[in-house]
Amino acid sequence: MHFELTGLFNLLAALLLAPLLPGLINRTKAVVAGRQGPPVLQLYYDLGKLLRKGAVYSRTIGVTLLLAPAGVPVVLGLVLLLLPGVTTTAMLAFNGDLILALYLLALARFMTVLAALDTGSSFEGMGASRELHFGLLSELPFMFGLAGLAIMSHHWSLSQLFGVPAEAMVTENTAAIVLVAAAFLMVYLTENCRVPADDPNTHLELTMIHEAMILDYSGPDLGFVLYGAALKLWLVGTVLVKTLLPAGLGPLESGAAFLAGMFLLAIAVGLIESSIARFRMLKVPQMLVGAFALTFLAIMLIIVK
Repeated sequence: MHFELTGLFNLLAALLLAPLLPGLINRTKAVVAGRQGPPVLQLYYDLGKLLRKGAVYSRTIGVTLLLAPAGVPVVLGLVLLLLPGVTTTAMLAFNGDLILALYLLALARFMTVLAALDTGSSFEGMGASRELHFGLLSELPFMFGLAGLAIMSHHWSLSQLFGVPAEAMVTENTAAIVLVAAAFLMVYLTENCRVPADDPNTHLELTMIHEAMILDYSGPDLGFVLYGAALKLWLVGTVLVKTLLPAGLGPLESGAAFLAGMFLLAIAVGLIESSIARFRMLKVPQMLVGAFALTFLAIMLIIVK
């Protein structure tokens, strides 16, 4: 295990810039629809307003609902310690940190679902059930995609996982990387409850997934939940962008290319949400099974080569 001081800049960039991604998505959707829409910095304003308010709690809740809103961003922050982004190395790196990152992501989902069940609401329990169902199906292509990159790079550390030389990426594993990136895009949309898997702006109770689980939050708790969602957008997006980002760039070029990729990904999500409708509930598992098939085929291509 080693500690990289430059990785601190990567962590700070993620913590400060993550709320920009939802703003870029909403702004893109507004432009496509011909509306003015909210400003890109809207989530920053919302977080500041929510943190100044008080919270309202039901008499039937337990301690889980009180701890989960702040606990989830903390756990996601721990994952960001292991994940390179603006810098080519993470703040903490060791062989096998990939496995720890996957367990931490599972812990964040467990805390979210347990808090939803803690409310005692059958409606939020329905949202938690759907979250677990889709989460199970999205974890498989996510894990297999990372496993394919690990086999390709011969490393099980996230800091070295994306360090495949640019020449080898183009000449030897282009098809496999494209398949993994396509699967990661499907996982990105599902994990962050975006169209076509979910609609974060829906008000139809029977179609809610993530929104159904956060109905009991208010004030600072709701602010932490929204901030945690932005961190997850940044975290999963980092994996996708790093998969496509060629190695061999200098520190400044790599950081600039990464930030450009993250913002372009947010704009692409806005375009996707503006051009297609949400899938029917039964279609989402089919999409995730397709993503798993893509990662499995990518691993086969890597092994054969």
